[in-house]
Amino acid sequence: MTSFILRRLFYSLLIVFGVVLITFLLFNVAGGDPAAAVLGKNARPEEVEGLRRELGADLPLFFGHLCSTEAFPAWNGALRGTPGVGVNPDGSVTFKRNFATDFPVVAEYGSEKSVEIPPETSIFTLPPGSGQVRFFRRQANPLNSQLVRSFAEVISFQRDFPYIRAFDFGRTVSTREPIGKILLRGVGPSLALMLPVFCGELLFGIAFALVAAAFKDSWIDRSLVCLAVCGISVSYLVVIIFAQWFLGYYYSWFPVWGWEGPANLWLPITVGVACGIGGNVRFYRAVFVNELDREYLRTAIAKGASPGAVYGKHLLRNAALQIITRAGASLPFLFTGSLLLESFFGIPGLGFAGVDALYNSDLQLLKALVVTGAVIFVVINLLTDLAYAWADPRLSFAAK
Repeated sequence: MTSFILRRLFYSLLIVFGVVLITFLLFNVAGGDPAAAVLGKNARPEEVEGLRRELGADLPLFFGHLCSTEAFPAWNGALRGTPGVGVNPDGSVTFKRNFATDFPVVAEYGSEKSVEIPPETSIFTLPPGSGQVRFFRRQANPLNSQLVRSFAEVISFQRDFPYIRAFDFGRTVSTREPIGKILLRGVGPSLALMLPVFCGELLFGIAFALVAAAFKDSWIDRSLVCLAVCGISVSYLVVIIFAQWFLGYYYSWFPVWGWEGPANLWLPITVGVACGIGGNVRFYRAVFVNELDREYLRTAIAKGASPGAVYGKHLLRNAALQIITRAGASLPFLFTGSLLLESFFGIPGLGFAGVDALYNSDLQLLKALVVTGAVIFVVINLLTDLAYAWADPRLSFAAK
């Protein structure tokens, strides 16, 4: 068991490494400049510089000594009328400093040519035919890159207590609020909503599936299967809108928006259970029907065991592995919440925070939610494997 846990921990670390790498490629490489997305085109260069440095967006992507800077206006070599750039009659190009810096600026131009500009220089000129011109600042550590920073956000080591810092994603781009506070604030509402939904889907799904299996091929079985298929077929969004109009607006039984107390949770919990129970009934019924022809059940029935003992003890015990597998696959969504439920009912959970970050183009918060959800999913998968041994001690993990 110990060797199995160690191997799974190693595999889990590799999965987390892969998730962080893919997230880095999506948000840092393909996501574009976060400063331009937040501040817009008319932002002052010093504002863009400050935001990029805070987010680490000015660092090299993978490796290097040069970081981007807005101290001088960049030039593509052909565009006329760029603010702070003047083309002289002889073809030389004059650049005017955007703001003062305490570091020298490196100008790269032409075919891998570069020149260092001292901090006190406010205007400088490049010779004709310089082509595209870009400006950088130097850093001593070439490993200080956006990729390394992405991994350090998940876990990093420091000299002072507590020596290990985990899930430190900085601040949001839009509101400048610490992302850790947003995650902690959203966990409570998400769990208050999704934990009852998870328990309701699980318990009602198993109960109805047992009834369908006990009355296999009867009208009760066919009716339950038909209702389950209908529940799977109806769109989640349609159920939400209908429940809000019929139960919330028409009959005024439940509030349809807000986060003021338990009364605001009854309707979204009912919708969540109603939408998820159909898939569980179909899955668990197939599992239970598959177990009905097993020898241990026929033996129990031949010995005169009561229906409660046959289905509630023998059948459930032997189907525990499949139940744990399906429950373990849905557990991570307790932490990330349901995007539709939280958005349509105004519940300030993690799903609501994700939608809000998407609307505000807050890539930093979106990245934090994606990475945190992936780590939680990996941890729960490991716990699910350990639960297999608890459910069936006959399992051996020596060869896995």
